[in-house]
Amino acid sequence: MTDDLRGTLDHVGDRFNLGEYEIDAYLAVLEHGELTASDIADRTDIPQPRVYDTVRSLSDRGLVELRESRPMKIVAVDPEDAFGDLRSSFTEMVDELEARYTAPTRETEAVSLVKSRSTILRYVEEVIESAEFELAVSLTPGLLRRFRDDLAAKVADGVSVELLVTPASRAPDPDEFDYLEVATIARARRGITTPILAVADGEYSVYATQDALRDDRERYGVIFNRSALGFLVSGFFGTVLWTTAETLAADGMERPFPRRYASIRRAVKDIREFRDATAADSEAADDSETAEFYASVEGRDIETGESVTVSGRVVDLAFEDTEEVASLVVETEAGRVEIGGRVAALEDIEGQEIVIGRHGPPEL
Repeated sequence: MTDDLRGTLDHVGDRFNLGEYEIDAYLAVLEHGELTASDIADRTDIPQPRVYDTVRSLSDRGLVELRESRPMKIVAVDPEDAFGDLRSSFTEMVDELEARYTAPTRETEAVSLVKSRSTILRYVEEVIESAEFELAVSLTPGLLRRFRDDLAAKVADGVSVELLVTPASRAPDPDEFDYLEVATIARARRGITTPILAVADGEYSVYATQDALRDDRERYGVIFNRSALGFLVSGFFGTVLWTTAETLAADGMERPFPRRYASIRRAVKDIREFRDATAADSEAADDSETAEFYASVEGRDIETGESVTVSGRVVDLAFEDTEEVASLVVETEAGRVEIGGRVAALEDIEGQEIVIGRHGPPEL
């Protein structure tokens, strides 16, 4: 690599290597032209003790000016002045990098470790966009705003979206934020110890600590690229994170059937909640059809490991409020079959893809 190209990469990388706090602060100052440190803390999720370090970092990059006064004022630099000198450098850099690029021949790894904040966020976006029927996400309020349009598009497409916002103290107020625009059900959880994650259809997933997204080089993110190991992240989300969070909003029974699931817990919860709601209606309670559900399941026989497909009427459910136990029993032509989730041991079948319908076994 030539010294000129290395120098250009260093220069461009330094200007764009912004952490989440720096991005939030910079956008806030840009929108208002001039703010104090207290103003920035009020308008973002940045803790007051971190504001001064954050704006000094922006000042070192030439993105804002710090005017010494009481209180100190943070003034936005015109983006044309802040980034204008990078335009030609960036174009030349991309051209030279493209000339050096050799396309990789190996396939994408099933499991990858990444440390770059931008790479982690790129994978979060990719996981969200790839979801076809089921999505679980744990996001900070700042990332919720970042991915709001992507999540809304998934909800509009009929994808079931479980959204966890953390920390709860900074989650948008449900009276001011339309959670059902971006989620089927939304909850909030205390603590910055809650990781950032996204799981699409029980397979493609990304997991990272909140520290990793603040460019802490000692932390990292894990990507499960279309790997069966993605169920580990999904199971952790469903049993550890989701069960210790408070509900912000839920759509109830709005989504139509048939519904497709990667998680047995979500399938069983939907059936149970629908039955509870209809049983509360005296007229519905007299109609047995309102409580009937049918399932079609692709999975594995837990004794032989062979792939199997079963379908029939759902005749029983097992579910604990801790969500550690969830299963359903399907009446098939060959008899009753008990369906469990991934790595099932007590049931007959490990359910990998589950479709629930109302008036007969749905198609897979």
